[in-house]
Amino acid sequence: MRAIIGTWKMSFAGVSEAFDMLKNGVPAGEAAVHAVKTVEDNPAFRSVGFGGLPGRDGRVTLDAAFMDGRTLRMGGVMSVENIQNPILAAYRLCGRPTNCLLAGRGAEEFAVREGLPLRDMRTPDSMKQWAETVSKRSDMPLDAYRGHDTVCVLALDDSGNMAAGTSTSGLFMKEPGRVGDTPLIGSGFYCDARFGAAAATGVGEDIMRGCLSYEIVSRMRKGETPREACQNALDELVKRKLELGEEAGNISLIALSPDGMFGAATTLSVFPFAAGNEKNAALYMIENLQNSVIEPVNEEKLAGTD
Repeated sequence: MRAIIGTWKMSFAGVSEAFDMLKNGVPAGEAAVHAVKTVEDNPAFRSVGFGGLPGRDGRVTLDAAFMDGRTLRMGGVMSVENIQNPILAAYRLCGRPTNCLLAGRGAEEFAVREGLPLRDMRTPDSMKQWAETVSKRSDMPLDAYRGHDTVCVLALDDSGNMAAGTSTSGLFMKEPGRVGDTPLIGSGFYCDARFGAAAATGVGEDIMRGCLSYEIVSRMRKGETPREACQNALDELVKRKLELGEEAGNISLIALSPDGMFGAATTLSVFPFAAGNEKNAALYMIENLQNSVIEPVNEEKLAGTD
């Protein structure tokens, strides 16, 4: 059994290539890293990797994580600059019994020691958008950039192992030093090959309040399907937020089970994602409607969505 799922339309190319890798016997971890790296390398995606939008201070700082579902080991980096592929640093850190989650200069020094490629992650387009925002607004709000969001990939290989990978440049105009859920185990991702894997995308400050990825895997351990686990975990957090007088917010979730089933849930009107199983890799979408269904779609139908 082999399967893979990734967040947003931006993951489709990488997920398709990674699915072919799985069919050729490549381990789940390598396939997941490849899919995430494909997004990191594309400057058209403005919230991940090269070309990611800067924070308030004009610096592009990146977060990434990787988790091995067989060992429950993880690796991650946060608030790093100039590492061309943060997911590769996270992958190299996974397996360490200690010092597996590094921040800032320490993470960058690790990347240099490992011989990972470095580059200036800013692009003319991303810096132009930052400069225009600075010139127009003095308050610089911390609204999530709605063009794209965190890339999350969950993979399952024929040996039964599972892996999770995540990467982001975080909120546009974020405060210096801000870190969201992406590199934090249990919130942005969680993977246990015995029960399943999950990952989250959206406003990290909300996702962390529900430890949503761990909650989803815990629900799958108790027998819920990936779809049920995503929806029930999301409903529980949204219910509490509404009780507190808050809006539902911007949260989307994906999950994958050891038998290759995948699921998703969202607070958005539409959440597109890419997934592949024994049949093929395709684009899918789920709508935030009662009794909504996950259905395959094409680029034309998703025109105008993220």
